[in-house]
Amino acid sequence: MKELIKRLTEAFGPAGSEEEVQELIRSEVAGAVDRTETDVLGNLYAIRQGDGKRVMLAAHMDEIGVMVTHIDEKGFLRFTPIGGVFPLSLLGNRVVFAGGVVGTFGQEKPKDPQRIPGIDALYLDVGALDRASMPVKVGDAAAFHREFVDLGQRMLARNFDDRIGCAALIQTLRELEASPHTIYAVFTTQEEVGLRGATTSSYIAQPDLAIAIDVTLTGDTPEAPTMAVSLGQGPAIKVKDRGMLAHPAVRELMTKAAERLGIPYQLEVLEAGTTDATTIQVSRAGVPAGVLSVPCRYVHTPSQMVDYGDVESSVKLLVEILSRPIEF
Repeated sequence: MKELIKRLTEAFGPAGSEEEVQELIRSEVAGAVDRTETDVLGNLYAIRQGDGKRVMLAAHMDEIGVMVTHIDEKGFLRFTPIGGVFPLSLLGNRVVFAGGVVGTFGQEKPKDPQRIPGIDALYLDVGALDRASMPVKVGDAAAFHREFVDLGQRMLARNFDDRIGCAALIQTLRELEASPHTIYAVFTTQEEVGLRGATTSSYIAQPDLAIAIDVTLTGDTPEAPTMAVSLGQGPAIKVKDRGMLAHPAVRELMTKAAERLGIPYQLEVLEAGTTDATTIQVSRAGVPAGVLSVPCRYVHTPSQMVDYGDVESSVKLLVEILSRPIEF
């Protein structure tokens, strides 16, 4: 699965520019589903037909990034964030545009050297000599430019949020031999800017229940905010986050499956952030929804870290759930 993870994490796909990721995923699920479809927002549906419940599994394709807002006469770029970008994580890092242009972040002379500069005090430098030689234009989007790194049990990438969820969902479809359910594996768009793809795709999938696969924060680094989630201790089953309360029946579905398999799991209460499940849960007349989370350090930075065992266990758990009848 690591080769799949590498391909996914090195594909270009800031929110609103997910086309490369969509095509990659379409090729990766070929042969594991009955058909694939897309919609006007670019959501990708990988569908397996069955006679049981309609189960929606959602993992978002997009990543955070930046967009050019202004180009000055000397060839320096001003930018705006796409999603939740931390200014502290930018200086010394690089971005890449869809056409392959690479740039680095610079900082104006600080008014107060003791304070972290805001976005408005930073700029992008792509090596242009002036505005006339600029290889990008206003409105172009860029993603962080960092390669996938295999550290053995742990892995680093710029966008495990949520390419690791996409990888787990693809692998689940590959390993799932048979299921009594109709499965809508939905690879959603624009999650980082307002859960937009999930909002519309839930009306197409019309699920009886839904599980989002995403990352969550951890509390296992030095002086980290208190949180009962750690890398390497198994997937996290969401209880609550800032946007939703997980449906008790879906939460129990996941915990019982983990216990049957003897897979360690963690219960997640996330005080900041949310997932596609928030908007799926309140679509139509309401959908029982939950979240299976991969613990992740350094979320929304260019170097995010996950544990490979947590990813493998997430796949096993999803296969177990989808292989059996679901009774609510």
